[in-house]
Amino acid sequence: IVYMGMDNGKVQAVGILYNATPGNDYCNGNIAPVQPTAACACMCDCLHIEDVEAALAVAGLDKRPDGK
Repeated sequence: IVYMGMDNGKVQAVGILYNATPGNDYCNGNIAPVQPTAACACMCDCLHIEDVEAALAVAGLDKRPDGK
């Protein structure tokens, strides 16, 4: 998963979600960080995290949804 900051829309963590309880959207679960492995990267296939954040903001996905 990608965890976004609650108010600033910035990526705070990337990893694997575990210990989550179904049906609970808030303060639920933990994020296990993913250890990067060595890989060959073609720059034309990569995105800067700031570009991902900007694209999410344009789509309105940079803010926490209203509470239930």
